[in-house]
Amino acid sequence: MKIKKNDNVKILAGKDNGKTGKVLQVLPEEGKVSIEGLNLLVKHMRPNREGEKGQRIEFPAFINASNVALICPSCGQQTRVGMKLTEGEKGVKKYRVCKKCKTVIE
Repeated sequence: MKIKKNDNVKILAGKDNGKTGKVLQVLPEEGKVSIEGLNLLVKHMRPNREGEKGQRIEFPAFINASNVALICPSCGQQTRVGMKLTEGEKGVKKYRVCKKCKTVIE
């Protein structure tokens, strides 16, 4: 998966279309990401004991990774991500590359 935790992304589809946020969690097997403060769902919690009040808990739901675009840290634009292989002393290393400005991400 080309999107990692703590990346800044822009949402391309859904109710929060056009908004940007930071990735909190990534599920690479399912191809989903959770974004801070966006795509919020509300869960209603029942009171456990008598006299307590119920609660509404808001939490960010997962969104498909194909519906978000990475924002390049150097050029600040939403971009696609390419991969670059470089050989070093410890073997082959893989880097993410911005398709617009051609800089290495991270």
